[in-house]
Amino acid sequence: MLSVFNLVLPFFGLIFLGFVVARISRQPLEAMGWMNVFIVYVALPALFFQILSKTPVAELTQWAFIIGCTASTLCVFLVMFGVAFVRTRKIDESTIQGLAAAYGNIGYMGPGLAIMAFGAPAAVPVALIFCFDNTLHFVMAPLMMALSGNEKRRPHELVISVLKKIFLHPFIIATILGVAAAVIGFEPPASIDKLIDLLAKAAAPCALFAMGVTLALRPLKRVPPELYLIVPIKLIFQPLLIYCILHLAGDFPPVWVFTAMLLAALPTATNVFVIAQQYGVWVERASSSILATTLFSVVTLSLWLYVMTHGLVPL
Repeated sequence: MLSVFNLVLPFFGLIFLGFVVARISRQPLEAMGWMNVFIVYVALPALFFQILSKTPVAELTQWAFIIGCTASTLCVFLVMFGVAFVRTRKIDESTIQGLAAAYGNIGYMGPGLAIMAFGAPAAVPVALIFCFDNTLHFVMAPLMMALSGNEKRRPHELVISVLKKIFLHPFIIATILGVAAAVIGFEPPASIDKLIDLLAKAAAPCALFAMGVTLALRPLKRVPPELYLIVPIKLIFQPLLIYCILHLAGDFPPVWVFTAMLLAALPTATNVFVIAQQYGVWVERASSSILATTLFSVVTLSLWLYVMTHGLVPL
């Protein structure tokens, strides 16, 4: 168990440092602007490009794995959406609750933690899950808000907006370029390769520190009753579901299954708060969901990693 704690504590330590520094410095949240730009537009895209450009093409076309992982995320969203809609009869609030239960922090926490836990072979499933899960969320959020009447744009404007979010997102662009580089066997010059490597190494520390700052500046003011369902669904049910679906979908390497489970067990993504704020729905409780799942994931992620790294998951 000590080895597992040694693995996860540096990650949560970075979040904790960001939290403490934010509380001490008292800087406004807007001061994070350029840090977020660096993370989203430079560091994480460099990491995804570096991973994918060096990957054999055959590993990038595992459609059974892609469909299995994306289907499990959609199932979790629909389960939480259904429960919330029965209670509230509001499509917009139910959508944010569904995202809080299904949308994990696969961008900030996923790559670094998975590669540290399972080595370089985890990089490809991380990139595939990130690409297709984000595409799912980019589609579901505006679609459901349109159904609720909270989306004021006309249908063709909505479609164009969704397509822009998918194909102009820095992570998706980096993924496409990385796959293209793998297909044609492109290798950047040594100086560019070194720059990409430096940026890729900065991605996880900066992202986790920024996450801690964000959590500090959006404190948990009250515990919404929905959290008693969102927390176990996100941190326990989703990794179990993805394990079952992948077991039925095909015969995948253990590292791929473990990586998918680990990403499914990550806490709620900060993008859920961004989406809630964009539509003015369930904003404070979305922030509470992120903080609560992050705190509880210190325990649940440690347990999942122990189970997976000690041969306790049947394959």
